Amino acid sequence: MAHEYRAGIAWSRGDQAFLDQRYSRAHVWRFDGGVEVEASSAPSSVPLPFSKPDAVDPEEALAASAASCHMLFFLHLAAKQGFRVDSYADDAVAVMTKNAAGKLYVSTITLNPKIVFSGARAPGPEEVAALHHHAHDECYIANSLKGEIVLGAPTFSIA
Repeated sequence: MAHEYRAGIAWSRGDQAFLDQRYSRAHVWRFDGGVEVEASSAPSSVPLPFSKPDAVDPEEALAASAASCHMLFFLHLAAKQGFRVDSYADDAVAVMTKNAAGKLYVSTITLNPKIVFSGARAPGPEEVAALHHHAHDECYIANSLKGEIVLGAPTFSIA
């Protein structure tokens, strides 16, 4: 069964010359439900003032998408096994390098989840590792990418 997911983007030249490559890369992402997010190229790709450093860039969004997908499957699997999660945070890191053809790509996304469990049934390290492994196997984003998604050193505690 196929599912469709849509996102809109909007950019406008305004009064910028454009052909001299001196134009803003700032634009807007639009998602269902009316959510709008300011976006831009990364300042490491397009220098200031033509990028907007406080906007989300596609590489950051890719890291966030991978981390979010992993987390959502982890939470589902933990609840299914009777482990109560109080909080889950991640500081995902995407690394861009060149591939064999010399083209830049996001070669690695490292997830660094920090999870707090509570309740009568607390998981041990092996169970937490198994939950992460299963979440990674199920994650739609991880299954869609050529680059590697690595689980860093996740931490967890019992409240």
